[in-house]
Amino acid sequence: MTQAVDKLLRPVMAVGAAFLASACDLRHSAVLDPKGPIALAQRDLLFDAFYVMMVVIVPIIVLTLAFAWRYRASNTKATYAPKWAESVRIDAATWLVPALIVVAVAVLVWRSTHKLDPYRPIDAAVPPLDVQVVAQDWKWLFIYPEQGIAVVNQLAFPSGRPVSLRITSDTVMNSFYVPQLAGQIYAMAGMQTRLQLLADQPGKFVGRNSMYSGGGFSDQHFEVVAMTQPEFDAWVAKARQAPAKLDAATYAALATKSRLNPITFYSAVEPKLFDGIIAKYTHAHHAPAAGTPAGAAPRR
Repeated sequence: MTQAVDKLLRPVMAVGAAFLASACDLRHSAVLDPKGPIALAQRDLLFDAFYVMMVVIVPIIVLTLAFAWRYRASNTKATYAPKWAESVRIDAATWLVPALIVVAVAVLVWRSTHKLDPYRPIDAAVPPLDVQVVAQDWKWLFIYPEQGIAVVNQLAFPSGRPVSLRITSDTVMNSFYVPQLAGQIYAMAGMQTRLQLLADQPGKFVGRNSMYSGGGFSDQHFEVVAMTQPEFDAWVAKARQAPAKLDAATYAALATKSRLNPITFYSAVEPKLFDGIIAKYTHAHHAPAAGTPAGAAPRR
């Protein structure tokens, strides 16, 4: 008897432990802890879709258990109808309820897709901060054209001010992702994508590449810092005092494969460097981009 109970409880305990572990992970998940309006809207969309789908999932689980109990072998009172063929009510529920769920989820996704368009500027009383983002092996370069500075593996901006990102890649496809502030968007060589960020309050967050890109992928994280305006001004002043300047030769060295790059500041940036990086992967008749020696083929 004891062995039988033990065999029955073991799988139940295993399932319970897995559920508790997953619940703990969800509690600490960055996706469920938004710190900006974009991430908050995306989390709410996730919850809304979950609740809608539970309209089907919960009844199915309950009915499965109820059917298993009612039609168990020991229940001789349950109706046995081997020649039963159809039921209009069951067919209607089987087809109409899932159809309504699909329609409801489609409406949610349609509305949210337009509301959360990554190219759509965030409405705010202050103009956005423009930042150019370049994915490399295996690091991220952030160029601030208005401030004339660049930083490796750190994205800083004032809290409460929208940030408008122009994103590209100088290597294979990457995926730019800051879970607590916005969704992911791809960074592709020869192309430019856009993403809007806004942090409600100062804080530090983690950004990452969410698409496998080779041996250094696991270390391709970057620091995201939302600051007060005075702190951001001081941060810009610190960057402008850095001895390194991001000219063509410096960029060529930076673009080579490397891992665990420290945060590095550049006090000046070669004009139109970001556009030149994109041009490297366009048609051959374009002039060599900044950082590409004359006559050299662009990296593919």
